[in-house]
Amino acid sequence: MEENKFNFTDEEQKDQQKAVEEQKEAIVKDAKGLVSNSKEFLFEVFSFRKDTDRDATIDAIKADIPFKGATAWILICSIMVASVGLNANSTAVVIGAMLISPLMGPILGVGLSIAINDIDTLRKSLINLAVMIVLSLLTAFLFFWLFPLSEDTSELLGRTRPDIRDVLIAFFGGLALIIARTKKGTIASVIFGVAIATALMPPLCTAGYGLAKGNWSYFGGAMYLFSINTVFIALATFLVLKLLRFPMLRYANSAKRRRIAKLAGLLALIAMIPAGWTFYNVWGESKRENDYKQFIANEIDSNESLWLQREKLDPDNKRITLYFNGEITEATESDLRNELNKYSNIKDFDLVINGNKNVSAERLMDLYDRALITIEERDSLLLLRQKEIDSIKSQFAEKSNILDANDFTSLAKDAKIQFTDLQYFGYAKMLASSDFRKADTVAIANVRWNTSLTDSIMAAKEVELSNWLKQELKLENVVIKRN
Repeated sequence: MEENKFNFTDEEQKDQQKAVEEQKEAIVKDAKGLVSNSKEFLFEVFSFRKDTDRDATIDAIKADIPFKGATAWILICSIMVASVGLNANSTAVVIGAMLISPLMGPILGVGLSIAINDIDTLRKSLINLAVMIVLSLLTAFLFFWLFPLSEDTSELLGRTRPDIRDVLIAFFGGLALIIARTKKGTIASVIFGVAIATALMPPLCTAGYGLAKGNWSYFGGAMYLFSINTVFIALATFLVLKLLRFPMLRYANSAKRRRIAKLAGLLALIAMIPAGWTFYNVWGESKRENDYKQFIANEIDSNESLWLQREKLDPDNKRITLYFNGEITEATESDLRNELNKYSNIKDFDLVINGNKNVSAERLMDLYDRALITIEERDSLLLLRQKEIDSIKSQFAEKSNILDANDFTSLAKDAKIQFTDLQYFGYAKMLASSDFRKADTVAIANVRWNTSLTDSIMAAKEVELSNWLKQELKLENVVIKRN
């Protein structure tokens, strides 16, 4: 029987198993230590309770709630500045109005009062917020009534149709604002940044513009955006203060304390319900708009045979209406209806397609203008290329100084007239190098003189010929070689 090569004793096997178990325990211990250290590190990074000054935060928020005296005039001035910015379509002016707006105070007061069960502060906050809104709308209305816009600007239209991004901006902006307000030593730059991001002033100015123009769609959309900003900033304030465990307001009467606590909880729930409903509605509307834009871009704009004149999305009646230039075949119409099913948020919409057998004059003029622009751009490009080619030819000719047959014949005749003893004349350019690193172009003239001339006379005539060639050919150096 063959002997086993791995014949360990029982003690050796026990020692190996023990060592393996110890290694496993060490690895598990190290892993637990790593997880624990990571948790401590992340807690230190994201925890802000240590920097919270509860009493100072409550006092500061309550101090910003009252609306009288200087605060009222600051609000009127900021509304006027924002209205001018919307009228002039100036983003910089609108941002300036956001920075001086005092509207944040009552909104933070609403979130604070619900979080700490302070009914008196809640009542003051709501009253002051209502007064601010009325005064803002009245100021904007008077401005746009006296200085009406000639056309709707992009700054104004941007505040009439809120979407999911506005909800996110309001909520996270409110979080940044209340976190900055609770920190010891308020971060002013953060507060200014939130004032710009949440943009409470422009929606109120747009609502005032809607009132002045009698456009209830603008008024409703702008007030909807303002409501989104207000609710979600207050909601963010409430959540952060609850997370930081701000002390609840104590009442001497325990029954009253419990009653107010229930009322505050009910108000918080009431505030969260419309916030959640708004988020749901705006989220659904954003997805529907996104699907609609993708349908138009992928199925219609990318098809060169389809000329879309105008289109309309009617969410209330669940209808999409398309107007085309040119006749739409049944096959194309059926294909568009089938493609609509790919987009989940609008697949249950009715698709109404209107074609036109006669292409509109507006479309033809548009195509004609585009063709003219294309031709002009092409002509300009060709002219530019021709100028570049001529410039290159000119530069090449100046650098090379190459003579064609006619030029050389004329030069040879002039040389014979100037130097009658010249029997032979040749001209060429040659590459030469004196340092063996770079090449130089050298002009060479080959000549043969009358044999009756002495060497000294030939040398003198060659100097004269060299100077003459330099002048004629505009060269700096000419080498004369005698045959």
